[in-house]
Parts: sequence; C-alpha cells; structure tokens
Amino acid sequence: MTKSRSSLPKVSRRQLLTGAAAGGGLLVAWWAWPRSYDPPLAPSEGEEGFGAWLTVGTDGVVTIAVPQLEMGQGVTTLLPQIIATEMGADWRQIAIVPAPPSGAQPNIPLAAKWAPLWSIAPDLAGQPDGWLPERFARRNRFTATAEGLSLEAYEADCREAGATARAMMAMAAAQEWGVAWEEIVISAGLVRHGEKQARFGELAAVAAQMTPPDPPPLRPSAPAEDPREFTGETLTAFPRLDLPAKVDGSLTFAADIRLPGMLYASVRHGPIGQPELARFDEEAAAKVPGVASIIKAKRWIAVVAENWWQAEQGCKALRPRFSGPGAVSSITIDEQMDDALSEGEAQRVHEIGEPDGLVGAPTMARAYSIASAHHASIETSCATAHYTEGKLHLWIASQAPEAARAAAADAIGISIDDVVLYPVAAGGSFDARLEKTHAIEVAQIAEQLGQPVQLTWSRAEEMKSLPPRMPVVIQLAAKLAPGEQRTPEHWQTRIACPPGTFEFGYRLFNNNTPEAAIRNATGKLDALACEGAVPPYAIPNVSVDHVPVELFLPTGRLRGNAYGYTAFANECFVDELAHGLGRDPLLYRIAMLGDDQRMAIALRRAAQLGGWDGGRPGTGQGIAMLRMETPSANSWSSDGYIACVARVRMVEGRPQVSSLHAVADIGRIVNLDLARQQIEGGLLFGVGLAMGSSAVWQNGQPDPSRLAGMNIPTLANAPEVTVDLIASDAPPFDPGELGVAVAPPAIANAFFALNGERLQSLPLFDSGMLNEAEPQEETEGGGEQSGPEGVEQSEEPAASPDDTAPNDQEAAEPA
Repeated sequence: MTKSRSSLPKVSRRQLLTGAAAGGGLLVAWWAWPRSYDPPLAPSEGEEGFGAWLTVGTDGVVTIAVPQLEMGQGVTTLLPQIIATEMGADWRQIAIVPAPPSGAQPNIPLAAKWAPLWSIAPDLAGQPDGWLPERFARRNRFTATAEGLSLEAYEADCREAGATARAMMAMAAAQEWGVAWEEIVISAGLVRHGEKQARFGELAAVAAQMTPPDPPPLRPSAPAEDPREFTGETLTAFPRLDLPAKVDGSLTFAADIRLPGMLYASVRHGPIGQPELARFDEEAAAKVPGVASIIKAKRWIAVVAENWWQAEQGCKALRPRFSGPGAVSSITIDEQMDDALSEGEAQRVHEIGEPDGLVGAPTMARAYSIASAHHASIETSCATAHYTEGKLHLWIASQAPEAARAAAADAIGISIDDVVLYPVAAGGSFDARLEKTHAIEVAQIAEQLGQPVQLTWSRAEEMKSLPPRMPVVIQLAAKLAPGEQRTPEHWQTRIACPPGTFEFGYRLFNNNTPEAAIRNATGKLDALACEGAVPPYAIPNVSVDHVPVELFLPTGRLRGNAYGYTAFANECFVDELAHGLGRDPLLYRIAMLGDDQRMAIALRRAAQLGGWDGGRPGTGQGIAMLRMETPSANSWSSDGYIACVARVRMVEGRPQVSSLHAVADIGRIVNLDLARQQIEGGLLFGVGLAMGSSAVWQNGQPDPSRLAGMNIPTLANAPEVTVDLIASDAPPFDPGELGVAVAPPAIANAFFALNGERLQSLPLFDSGMLNEAEPQEETEGGGEQSGPEGVEQSEEPAASPDDTAPNDQEAAEPA
C-alpha cells in the first residue's frame, strides 16, 4: 500500500496506537520476506528499510508494526513482547503501530483453517505448513485477525525479526570495538562487551549496512512466563502497551477520527427479508437542522449532516420503507429448525469407531436449542472516508482489512490500489469487524459527497444489520457401557444449523450480498460449524452429523463460534448422564477422560479452587470442562484446556451468576496477565451468552434492539471471577475463547443444582424474566405493509433480493 500524497491532514502513527515516545530511524526486521511485497512499515525521510516488522530510531525507540487488529485482546502487546525479548530491548523503549495489510505479514494458519471458504482443494490448502495457504495469504495480503491464531501465525516471524535486529546491532558494535560479534551481549536495550557498552540508537546507522546471519540466532528458549513466579500485584514483566492511551483517552478508535470539513452520516437498512429500499420522505428529512445531503442506494439510505445526532434525526424523519419476499420471524425460524432436526437429511462430519453399530435404544437422548446471538460490542460499526483525486482514503477498524479495501474499491468502481487504508483499533468486536458492509457504504457516501464523511451505525442498525451467530439445534444420544463406571460407549450428535461458515465465506471472499451468500451456501456440509461437537472424552464410538438448514436470516461469526454451542450441549448432556446415575459430575467426567491427564488436572484444580461439593441439590454449583484445538505448524493438535465451577442464586426472584472459578492449561504462557484477561473476559462474555445476548425476530427486526435489554453483565451484577493457570511446556494456545464456551454449560448445570430444573436452551431464560419491557423505537420497514407475506406494494416492481453485492455486481463462485 502506498502512502497518500493528497492534501489530507496526516494522522501520525503515534496518534493511531502508541506505547512509547515517537522516534524515527532504521527499519530492521525479517530479511527473508519476499522483496515484491510493500513493507507495512515504510521508512520515512532519514530511515532505511530492511523488512516488515520494526524500526529503530536514533533515540533508541523500537517501533513495531503489528499486522493484527487490536480489539481488546492485547495483540499489540503480545507480538511486540516476543520481538523485544529476542532483540534484548527494554520494554520501556517499545512503541507500536498498526500495520496495513501486506503480503509480508500473512496469517497463514488462518488461511489454512478457512481453506474450505476460498479453495477448490481444501484438503490440500488446509495444511498449515503447506505452500497453498501461504501462496494465497501472501498474494491476497491476508492478515485477518480471527480464531485466536495470532500467536501461531506470527510468533516465529517475530522471534526471527528480533533475533535479526539483535545480530545486526551486535555486528555494528563488534566492528567498532574490534571483537567477535558472537561475544557481545544485548539486554535491557544495551549492547555490551566487557566494560564497553552502547545504545541501539548509537549503532543504528552502522547496523543498517550489516548482513545478518542466516538463520537468525534465536535465543535458546521462546518467550514464556511461569504463573508460579508471579504473585500479588505483579502479573507480568510486560504490561500492556495500549493501556496508558486507553486510560487517558488518547487511543484512536474508528469513531475518534476527525478530519477538516468532515460531515457525519447515519443510515437505515431494511428489515431482514426486506432488503430493497422502496420509498422515503426526503422532504421531511431535508427540514431537519444541519442536514447536508440524503444519499440512497439499492439496499440502504443515509442522511449526512453537520453532526451525527442531526444525521440520526434526519433518518428518523425519512421514515423509509423497504420491500422483499417477506420479513423473517423467530416463530418461522424455530419451525424450520425443528423440522430440519427431525426430518432433514444429515451429512457425516466426524466419525470414530463404529458409531452406527449401536444396538437397541440409546440410554439417553436430549435436544438442545441455541438461539441466534449478537455481538454487542461497545463501539458500533463506524468508518471514515474521503474520496479525492481518484483515491479513496479509508479509516476503519477491520479484522479483514484487505477484504474491506477490496469491497470499498468495488463499491465505487476503482482499483484496490487506489484505496488507502488507515487501520485503527476497535472498541470491541467479537468477530463483528470481519464484516465489511459499513466500508462499502461509507465509500459510496464519500464518492458522492467529495469531502470527508464518518458513517456510524446506530445500535438498532447494528443489531439488525450485522449477521448474528446462527441458531442451532443439537440432538445428542448416548449408550452407556455395562459395568461399574457406566461411561458412554456410543455417542451420536445431530446438528441442525445453517451452513453459516460458508455464508460468511461468500460474503468475505466473494463480496456476496447476504441473500446471495445464503443461496450459494445452501445444502453445504459445514464442518467448521460443527467444531467441538466431538466430546473431549475417551468414547470409542462417536458420530457427528450436520443437517444444513436454509434460513432467510443471514448469519455470521461470533466469539467462541461453534464451541460456544457444541460445548453447551455436550457438557449439559454429560451432567445429566452423571445425575441420572447418581454420580458426582466431577468424578464422572474424570472417569470418562481416559488418559487425558492435562484435562484431569485442570478439572481437579478447578474443583478445589471453586470449593466443589458434588453439585448437590440446593447448592447452586455446576461444573463444565472444555478442550479446544487450534492449528499448529505441523498438525491440528495444539490444545487448550479449561474447567469451570459456577455458582448461581436467585436475587429478588431473578436468576444471577454469583461466581465463576476456572483453571486453564494453555501450554507455554507468553504473557501471563494477557492470558488471565482473555479468560476472565471470555467467562464474562459467556455469562452474557447464557443470560442474554439474544433477540427475538419480529417482522425482520430484533427485539430487544438495545444493549440495555440484553442482560449483559454490568459492574453492578458481574460475578466474582477467579482464574488460575497451569504451568506447562506444551505448545502455546490462545485462551481468548475458552471462557466463552465453558461458562454457559457450567451456569446451566449450576441452575439445575439450585432448583432441579434442566435448562436446555441458550440463552437460559426468556428476556421477559430478566428485563422489564423496554420501549422500542418505531421500526422502519415494519409497518404499512400489504400484499402476500408482507411485501411492500409499490408502483415499480421491487428488485430481487438475490441480486448482487451493494455495487450491483455479484461475485463469482469461490476460486
């Protein structure tokens, strides 16, 4: 990506994301990257570029380019920590800058995992160490942030970058001091040999001329922190770099961008199932003070004004109406899901042993219903754009920045090379920023305006227009073995859900409209939508079948993804098996584990931490466990383990989670504090999924449509959360989604222990039980409908909802 040469005001790297003082200097980094790729951290005047990852200033400041989106998970600390450790830099001299997408920093493991979504040969392209995913990721500047794969994707490159820079500094010092560079020691930002020492900034110019050794001289051990060595208030040797800027408010999020002459836009989309703009009251909107322009497209209409509040009032005055085949409703969705579970044609996803050889009826069979769930991030979809001199300048927080760039370019008919993307941090995401509709819309608005404009979706628009996690129904059946233990010998899983991962893939890689993505994904076997369905127990015969369901509700990814519902079904089912046998749910799980010692240790320690007393009636105690896998360089067997004990109670007739105690084994821990934060945040997100985060669809509109109605944990009612981590030499595992998936079943099992009621759905309670009825804004598109299935009647025929992406050009099938 080239730098802009327009007259736009510059937003400095430090204004975007900074952890230390600014500094110019020398670009020293990974020398092995192909020279045909533009460096994401291009040197400025007085700088010399050598690679993709870092610069060293004459003042000694080391600035590191981070290719992953910071959305609260701490990646802008984790990756720089690895480089700083290898380089021997002092943590206080590290600064960070978000990197634009570049083929020099590809996320190859994620490309491999998502191979079914972009490759015609997913078995070949799905090997993390293969050339196909690397070729795809580099050519397409695929730096997407998802699936907890940042560490797996970039640790080796970061270590090499740091080691290369350290060697170059040592060589520069050795040349000056007349010694062998291998004898030089670098630590705490100082280069030493005997009594002699120098700082990085003093050696940068000479180091630029050095040819580093190949391979880079890595330190003997990868970065790691032992939880046994950190007690009290000291949680890590590497505190978050973005924390000071978040505390003082200087960190730049998408909604913080300000440009001279900038206007503000608010938007309205049609209800789900009625995507086509039919009519609106332009005259009424134009009378709202501050309104500068009204911009309409095939699938949306926006009001542009001097500030966002005026733009939003203009949207309300528009009273737009939309048309289509018929607005979706939860009643219809539930009927379709139930019909598919009982009568739909299933496709085999996983098989162990001879699961179809079950003789006689199963010992137990249960069905679990999981409603669609919303992201509910703090910052709603927001992007700023300026179209000038044939180029589009785009400020956006995106988990898939190159896809956002390409979609914005297509939307206004320009080359992707004419889109300059400025990455900024996200105020939460939970995979919401993998979607790019707002990038398309702001590009089209900016093209028509010819001046800077910031588009911000209201909360109601975000809830309605951002695809939620898919609804799922899971049927489990188990046959228990004879004998004393009575553990399952047959386990059968039948999952009815849309092929939502493929829907997402068609939107991301093919720029399909939601309707076209649903149509193209219909009937596909979606293995990624069934992740975690194989229970983490030593069961000899297991089958997992997927029943694809065609819904008219667009669906997408959400933090935890498939594990968020497969773990719920599995762990609630195991708990019910244990109680049916009169067994302690903890001991029954341990008996089922076989030789999985890591999981057994986590379970026992969680039970001790949470004061487990057997989950007796009336105690309000529940337990659950989870093993997750992530792709490694040589296999798909890098595992993370977590066990959780939940306590619940009734407060003034309302259910409440009082505490969560969790123990996790995530292998080698790079940053102990970040790991704890990720698990704690995941557990609280899981509480939200268990107690709320869902909506009922009525006439294509979500109800509730505000955070206040979703029963998300607040400071006032958040449970006590305690997390313990197990020291381990196993390969590292990203812990960000462990807590999300383990909390809901632990909470559901705890409510059974409290009152004897089995809760077999997510969320566990109806919103009416948890919230007072909230006033709803009058919905656009939900009224004044007539004709069959609520189709808007107008003088002109409505366009087909199967038409193409917002630029009216439907993309081809995946390559």
